[in-house]
Amino acid sequence: MSAGSGRVADATGNWVDSLAPVFTRPYLRLARLDRPIGSWLLLMPCWWSAGIAGVRAGHLPTLWHIALFFIGAFAMRGAGCTWNDLVDRELDAKVERTRSRPIPSGQVSAAQAALFLLLQALIGLLVLLQFNGFTVVTGLVSLLVVAIYPFMKRITYWPQIVLGLAFSWGALMGWPAAFGRLDWPPLVLYAGSIAWVIGYDTIYAHQDREDDALIGIKSTALLFGERTRPMLAIFYAIAVVLIGAAGFMAGGELIFALGMIAFAAHLAWQVTRLDINDPAHCLMLFKSNRDAGLILFLALLLEAVF
Repeated sequence: MSAGSGRVADATGNWVDSLAPVFTRPYLRLARLDRPIGSWLLLMPCWWSAGIAGVRAGHLPTLWHIALFFIGAFAMRGAGCTWNDLVDRELDAKVERTRSRPIPSGQVSAAQAALFLLLQALIGLLVLLQFNGFTVVTGLVSLLVVAIYPFMKRITYWPQIVLGLAFSWGALMGWPAAFGRLDWPPLVLYAGSIAWVIGYDTIYAHQDREDDALIGIKSTALLFGERTRPMLAIFYAIAVVLIGAAGFMAGGELIFALGMIAFAAHLAWQVTRLDINDPAHCLMLFKSNRDAGLILFLALLLEAVF
């Protein structure tokens, strides 16, 4: 497989395959820019946190902060995925969906991937340094969680909890970016977001359920099995209650309540539509969480204005 032409099995027909310069394609795939849904999901708690801060302050979040969170989420998700692929390169080679990724397929060496990881981390650091000192320190602490995540699937059926801790960290960033401190609303938002992540990543993990079982990788998809639908309903219900509580604690009223109803309805739709034996359907439901997150963020923006 040539270094520029090799496509990733679960990410074909995207802009990287058709538009990006050939020499950049393996690196863009390492950063998952050929399938940016993960970056959007990492971004949502950042924007929610900025949104509830805006509700508390009575005005829209700072546009500069919104832009910084966008850039930072894409940079750090790329860095996290590159780290994950470095750690998992031997396991990825054994799984049908992941064996065509840049490292196991030979498109990028481990040393090249490590250098690319450093570049993305430096971009993330540059973004982080634009915030106040409290937010900078809070952001740096998240690296501990990111570093251990790839190893969790080897030792526990609950790696989704650690992913939730990492992917929800933005809930602890938007509020201190505005106020220079942490209060109860972002902490409750963080807890709710963790439950949301556990839910949607369980859906995602069902795509690899059979391969994971064969090679000894653990996940909540394997743990829950046929009980996934009721377990998903529980975690999504926890997410709705806690995220709703965070918004109301910050001063949310009718507009936020309507947004929460729409958000909850979207999650309920996922639960009712779930078919764990259809990988393509699981991927579709997983991706739909970006829309759920944007619905909630829009409600927060409107609440902050009106």
